[in-house]
Amino acid sequence: MPRSLEPLDLGLQIPYHFRCPISLELMRDPVTVCTGQTYDRTSIESWVSTGNNNTTCPVTRAPLSDHTLIPNHTLRRLIQEWCVANRSNGVERIPTPKQPADPTSVRALLSQASAACGTHVSVRSRAAALRRLRAFARDSEKNRVLIAAHNAKEILIRILFSDVAPELVSESLALLVIFPMTEPDQCVSIISDPGRVGFLTRLLFDSSIETRVNAAALIEMVVTGTKAADIKGTVLTSECIFEGVIDLLRNPTVTSSPRRALKIGVKALFALCLAKNTRHLAVSSGAPEILIDRLAAGLDRCDTERALATVELLCRTPEGCAAFGEHALTVPLLVKTILRVSDRATEYAAGALLALCTAEERWREEAVAAGVVVQLLLMVQSECTERAKRKGQKLLKLLRDSWPDYSFANSDDFGCSEVVPF
Repeated sequence: MPRSLEPLDLGLQIPYHFRCPISLELMRDPVTVCTGQTYDRTSIESWVSTGNNNTTCPVTRAPLSDHTLIPNHTLRRLIQEWCVANRSNGVERIPTPKQPADPTSVRALLSQASAACGTHVSVRSRAAALRRLRAFARDSEKNRVLIAAHNAKEILIRILFSDVAPELVSESLALLVIFPMTEPDQCVSIISDPGRVGFLTRLLFDSSIETRVNAAALIEMVVTGTKAADIKGTVLTSECIFEGVIDLLRNPTVTSSPRRALKIGVKALFALCLAKNTRHLAVSSGAPEILIDRLAAGLDRCDTERALATVELLCRTPEGCAAFGEHALTVPLLVKTILRVSDRATEYAAGALLALCTAEERWREEAVAAGVVVQLLLMVQSECTERAKRKGQKLLKLLRDSWPDYSFANSDDFGCSEVVPF
């Protein structure tokens, strides 16, 4: 009879051979090692990669001469059947695990995807190889590391900028943006080439909305990964690139994933505005209006912080200040943001208000009428960042002559809150 152990977190007995010998938990992806012992995949992979006499089998202590993990399909099906039989006890059926990529398959798929024109490999076959690689990359971080280790990013960059087949362009781009662009040389090779920048700009207006989103994602990645400000400021001088990114923020619902489109649009716009000599292009392309509209409609915390940081950057330019000041929601929204989202959001909102109130008296009066004095007094006594407090103190000093009694009348409306939506 098979032994059974008292379960760790279920009110029934789990058969002993269904438990991983390492974790003692129900196995979800049982695999067999060269000694014949079976373990849960995540447990044995962790054992092998983090020491623990990782050259030996945990149970038999026999040497692991081969680290190949063979899926134990029979045992996995038995575990699934046991889960179904005990559904009434609150046991959920474990899903059939996806098999990880292996080096041989990855090399073959990359070779197929990068086959030169005129060979026996068709465009359709090359695109199919890229889709298969993308499926692998989406499955797990381990797969992504394996694919990247085979020089995948260089291959994908070459396909993206050298192939004319739209299907290959869209598929290589969709796969490339899954990987972080951490190598400065790769980023510079794209952003320092006007032809490549122009190509990505055209993709921002592609008929496929997914291609447009992915193009914006790659632009953000290479701009962020390029440390040389002079390169960014010299190449990113086309108003079209800002118009394309801003259009994603204006119409995110036409995508299959509006939230992703918004997130990438906000990130890309912020990255583009880091170069001082390009901010006027963002303003002339309509960034102030769309940023305030999106903030008013509600973004998640990280996107709210990044959008407010962009607002502050653009308010450092005269044209940016003017554009934000003319939007009826700008000043009330910035005032309301203080102490309501996060310390970073408070700092950026205070910085933008400082720039606006320094620019024109009418915006100082509008801020006071919106209750900014109470918000700032609370802010400088709070535990927000020192930079935020300095901005708040400067703003209070600037507004000193604009403190009518009514500025304190509605103080209860401006209390602290952790709620992001406005």
